[in-house]
Amino acid sequence: MTALAEEVVAPVVTDQPVSDLDDVLWQAWKAMDLPEGYRAEIIEGAIEVSPTGRRRHTVLIGRLRRALDAHLAGSGYATHHDGNVIHRQKVWVPDLFVAPVDLDDIPDEEGLGVDAAGVKMVIEVTSPGHRNLQRDRARKRREYARAGIPVYVIVDDHDDEGAVLVLTSPDAKKGKYADEHRVPYGTDAVIPEGPAKGFAVGKSIVAA
Repeated sequence: MTALAEEVVAPVVTDQPVSDLDDVLWQAWKAMDLPEGYRAEIIEGAIEVSPTGRRRHTVLIGRLRRALDAHLAGSGYATHHDGNVIHRQKVWVPDLFVAPVDLDDIPDEEGLGVDAAGVKMVIEVTSPGHRNLQRDRARKRREYARAGIPVYVIVDDHDDEGAVLVLTSPDAKKGKYADEHRVPYGTDAVIPEGPAKGFAVGKSIVAA
């Protein structure tokens, strides 16, 4: 995700029945009118507003999307970006996500985005800065696991010389992925399951 511009601080809320706080944040999020180039998410009991990414961020997302779309051709699934993924009044805007070609097949209840239950994979490309990295590496990792999203991929320029982390087998109750595979840049990181099974995040995608 992109660099953090603003955070409305609130206590962390686990995936329990929707609380008063969840509802307050949900109503506040729906009422937001952001300028072009910004996005708002609800992550672990906070509304986070962030701007669009730097050139490198955009380059990586573009390469990933083009390669994934070619891999998914004819499968009934496609790569989407800049869309709201919604689960129990939590909202995330992944850099990319894999879902049915027609997103009308997986609407959320209020028609504001897509239901996380229909999302097969999410991809985040990290941005510099401790808070930004913690969002993708920790907070959103827990949120995506709680939502039961089967595959979470983190393309991380800031992990040593760069690495791709492929997370599978989500445990919704614990907010954890049971299986984790870290691959340094230069070696193919292969998606092990789902519509994108066999897709490799390789050197041609992550090259500077």
